[in-house]
Order: sequence, then C-alpha cells, then structure tokens
Amino acid sequence: MAGQIDARLAELGIELPQAPKPAAAYIPAVRSGNLIFVSGQVPFDNGELAWKGKVGVEYSLEEGQQAARLCALNAIAVAKDVLDGDLDRITRVVKLGGFVNCPADFEQHPAVINGASNVVGEIFGDKGAHARFAVGVGSLPFNVAVEVEAIFEVE
Repeated sequence: MAGQIDARLAELGIELPQAPKPAAAYIPAVRSGNLIFVSGQVPFDNGELAWKGKVGVEYSLEEGQQAARLCALNAIAVAKDVLDGDLDRITRVVKLGGFVNCPADFEQHPAVINGASNVVGEIFGDKGAHARFAVGVGSLPFNVAVEVEAIFEVE
C-alpha cells in the first residue's frame, strides 16, 4: 500500500527518478540521529546528465527552475533509499541549499532555486517549509546548471 507521500506524488503526476550513484569519493547521504544529510544532487534524469550549461547564458530562468526541480527530486529519491522506500518517515524538510552555474552578473539565484523549493512544498505540504540558501557560482561539476543539497528530519 502506498504511503501518503507516494500518493501525493501520484496525484501530482511526479515519478521520482532513480537515486543517482555518487560521481566521486562520497556517499549519497548520511543519516545522523534523526537527520538525513543528502549530498549535493545535480540534474541526473534516470542516469543521464541533463541541463549542462549556465543559467543566464544557455538556459533561461525558467529552464534553471526546471533543473533545480530535477535536483530536488533526486534528493528526495536519495532520502527514499535511505528510508527503505518510506517517505512518510520524513517529518520535516529542514534545509535546501542551491548552487546556480551562472555568469557573474546573474542576480536571480533565489528564483532559480525556487524550482526546488516549490516542488518540495508541493510534495510535503507544511512539512516542506524549509530554510535555504541560493548562490551563484562560476562552474559546477560536469558543467551542470544547478546543484541542490538537502537536509531532512525523520522519525
């Protein structure tokens, strides 16, 4: 039987991607007590890198938001793996951190990372209200447009 969060995903028409495998010397997530720290997630779409380039150059603000959304879905997929498939054990999305690959004069980092924040809110409702940072950087791994990390509180 599907849990409440799985039912909400279905209602929203969202299928979580496969949790990405690490691309370097780290693990996808660490659970410490009642917190899960998800490593930075880049826009893998079921094993394939998507959204390679800079927001504000190759991609529009709206496309950057789509990339951030995909990163957040990957973070949720990683958390789901840590929780043996039971997303209902998440009691709060504590924090999202977003990095935007962009030129030096780009100023809409928060709007780009809204793509991640908005989908988390749609999925988790009040439990999805979170602290956040959004910064612009000159480059990201594999030249991806966005990277998002997450901290989840669990029971």
